[in-house]
Amino acid sequence: MPVQQLKDYLDKANVEYMCLSHPPAFTAQQLAHHVKIAGDRVVKTVIIELDGKMAMLVMPATWRVRWDRLSRILDTDFVELADEQEFQDSFPDCEVGAMPPFGNLFGMTVYCAEVLTEQPELAFAAGSHTESTHMKTRDFLNLVQPMVINQGFTRPGTQKPAWLLKNRKRPEPREETLLAGY
Repeated sequence: MPVQQLKDYLDKANVEYMCLSHPPAFTAQQLAHHVKIAGDRVVKTVIIELDGKMAMLVMPATWRVRWDRLSRILDTDFVELADEQEFQDSFPDCEVGAMPPFGNLFGMTVYCAEVLTEQPELAFAAGSHTESTHMKTRDFLNLVQPMVINQGFTRPGTQKPAWLLKNRKRPEPREETLLAGY
């Protein structure tokens, strides 16, 4: 059963949803694997700090945050991943890392990747690492009323920026550069 606050909210809204129990999933991609749903239909919930205030970012499980682009689209100089210690009390009865993407229930602004709005259904952690909720995307959007954004993310298969590549070789210094210092 999802966290009681979420269950009560969905029941009161009279929307259809389904709850599934599954082996522990500590990432949204693990959840996708356990429930056998494509990663682009599983919501990854990321808590961010935006100009000193907590907010929720929801995106496909397979995508990554592009902090520079997210900062631009949100028109802020300060956006970063929130520290779990700082926000865990904001989600009573939820396991850390299994927060449902209903920031409106927890007093947080929700930013949603536009690509999620194109999916017919979504699945997400329901407050625990062993339970997920599945529902129609239109119901999610109607209930949460997120700010839909189309930038700030990187799609699967997109090459990392050069400065992030681990095995990037530095160019060998040219001989004349080495001699110029003598």
